[in-house]
Amino acid sequence: WAWELLTEVYKIPKENLYVSVFEGSKEDNVPFDQEAWDIWKELIDEDRIILGNKKDNFWEMGDQGPCGPCSEIHVDLRTPEEKAAVSGKSLVNNDHPQVVEIWNNVFMEFNRKADGSLEKLPAQHVDTGMGFERLCMALQGKTSNYDTDVFMPLIREIETITRANYTVKASNEAEEKVNIAIRVIADHVRAVAFAIADGQLPSNTGAGYVIRRILRRAIRYGFTFLNIKEAFIYKLVETLSEQMGDSFPEIRTQKALCSNVIREEENSFLRTLDQGLVLLDAVILNNSGDTIDGKKAFELYDTYGFPIDLTALILSEKGLKLDEKGFQEQLQLQKERSRAASKVTAGDWNVLVEDDIQEFVGYDRLSHQVKITKYRRVDSVKDGEIYQLVFNATPFYGESG
Repeated sequence: WAWELLTEVYKIPKENLYVSVFEGSKEDNVPFDQEAWDIWKELIDEDRIILGNKKDNFWEMGDQGPCGPCSEIHVDLRTPEEKAAVSGKSLVNNDHPQVVEIWNNVFMEFNRKADGSLEKLPAQHVDTGMGFERLCMALQGKTSNYDTDVFMPLIREIETITRANYTVKASNEAEEKVNIAIRVIADHVRAVAFAIADGQLPSNTGAGYVIRRILRRAIRYGFTFLNIKEAFIYKLVETLSEQMGDSFPEIRTQKALCSNVIREEENSFLRTLDQGLVLLDAVILNNSGDTIDGKKAFELYDTYGFPIDLTALILSEKGLKLDEKGFQEQLQLQKERSRAASKVTAGDWNVLVEDDIQEFVGYDRLSHQVKITKYRRVDSVKDGEIYQLVFNATPFYGESG
């Protein structure tokens, strides 16, 4: 179906496509994916089928859980001249910006246990997915996601608000820095606005902290490279809701919430930037040499939220250097402290009753007599020893994201 959609419905030329197949792993005792190879050779020339290793063609959700070999479809978007000079086959899975994965079929066959071993899943299936922005790039004849109609309305609005000029192909370093800043802002406002519309607000912990960091990165790029010292990213929500509202109604119904939250985050972080600049000036004033101590730079980063790349940029403009090694040492120590505080070790599931279906009875009753079908022990530094239980039935509705 993936091949049919790409080649027959979307009419992507077969000569622009390559596919990959799992080569097998002796370590995990998983054989070469002969079945996938046999299917592909009926659809595409064998010299366009590539063997992929465990890193590229064995999908895992984490250290434990469902996993399996995968088969990818890659598209070569280079010019005919570039294709004639270098084979696309040699560029697959090598981070070339115009030779990219466009589809992945994951064959969920195994469960990775706590000891690293694999066991067959009782119910196996195919987990399939496509890169939407990359598909648009292929169908619209572009060489970058940002030049498609997915991003251009946002980019044009950023130009209008900031009076910056976006050039598809930059002619100098200054233009490229502006281009990158505009792309970062267009990309990040999409991620942040969709997350807020889905109910995830910025915060200092967990997923909320990820959202906050993404937004702050966008603010910082506008501050540094577009010279915008006031909130403006929130204004892009209007364009985004007009563009995506039909496909994602929540972005339209939650437009006011998204705008207000983003504006407050912008104003707060811009104050942080102003405060950080004052603190950095004090550090520079009290410094005796031409190198700023990495520990002091880390304090600005960790305590006050002042971006380290902005610190480095300001120092270079003043003819000073940053002790990057000292900063990285402090950052690593902080990561180790954080990792130790959040470390979780989960054991294997202990099955008491073979029951693959957990029945939800909450529509009819608020309490129910249940049996434990399986359990496992989980140890965490934060919560100590806990046990996770699975019941054969439950009146509780489990939310998922």
